[in-house]
Amino acid sequence: LAYVPSYVTAKFTELVDQEAANLRIIGMEYPDVLSNVDSKRMQTTALSRQKAIKYFFEDGVGKAKVHWCVAAAATPLWGKKVYPELELDAAGDKLWQDILAMCRADKPACLDLWRDHNKKLQARAKLLTEMKIRELQFIGPGTDLVVGLTERAIWKGGQEVSPKGLWFEPNIPTEEVFTTPDFRKTSGHVRTTRPFMIHGKMIEGLSVNFKAGVIEDFRAANGGDTFAEYINSDEGAARLGEVALVGVDSPIYKMGKVYQEILFDENAACHIAVGQAYKFCLDGGTELDREEALALGCNESAVHTDMMISSEDVDVTATLADGSTKRLIQAGAWTREFS
Repeated sequence: LAYVPSYVTAKFTELVDQEAANLRIIGMEYPDVLSNVDSKRMQTTALSRQKAIKYFFEDGVGKAKVHWCVAAAATPLWGKKVYPELELDAAGDKLWQDILAMCRADKPACLDLWRDHNKKLQARAKLLTEMKIRELQFIGPGTDLVVGLTERAIWKGGQEVSPKGLWFEPNIPTEEVFTTPDFRKTSGHVRTTRPFMIHGKMIEGLSVNFKAGVIEDFRAANGGDTFAEYINSDEGAARLGEVALVGVDSPIYKMGKVYQEILFDENAACHIAVGQAYKFCLDGGTELDREEALALGCNESAVHTDMMISSEDVDVTATLADGSTKRLIQAGAWTREFS
């Protein structure tokens, strides 16, 4: 199960070295096919592949050397998971309608709407970067979490530009603005507000305690064994690599569905991610070596997964470098300055 053919490594190495454009179309053709597979077996297979293409994620994605885009296509059985009350083909069609709406492609002026959306996300990210946020605090039912940032943190959102100066769309759809935290400054407890999937298994009702930047303990209503295997993948798997803010104005949130695909579900709510951090979210980060990045609290891991932690009951407050505070999100919605 740990075997990965050498051509897989060669392919992803070439993508980085040639600064390629890489389009990935995802979509679950058989959503439940792995649901009964042993967690250790799934983790062994997934982790081995991640290690085999580590260079792609560290330099290609982490340093933005490749131009990548991830998008999803509906399938009938995936649609049936989201809309169990519908017939198979109708469920697939309904999921397509949702995807088009998420991408603003259900309206005649879709390209203009998408450009405007990108500008909004980029303006929000620029404003957050200029604020020099020292830490974020998430407060809500079962949640009192502090996420610390380095003074070199840069917020990103929407389109990204590569070192070659070319713009590309990393994720379609997208509603988040995000940055790389200083993993050492994570403390408190947090309760997920939406289930999420790891290796084909849903993690539901998860509550996590952080101490000195590391997951100290957790409990889950479902999927606890899978989550335990995941955060024990390596030393960095139990530490934060990303923090992202999303308001309830997100069309994905408004749809009120759990899509069982992180590309969609992460764009419905604020989220944190355990595992690998993004160096491109640090000022000068793409030039940092491993030791320099770790010295800034930039996490390193072979895994990365998002956990949604906000709803209409969650507030997010920023503490700035001068010690003052500013409310960013109240009752799940962006405050006026950021909306």
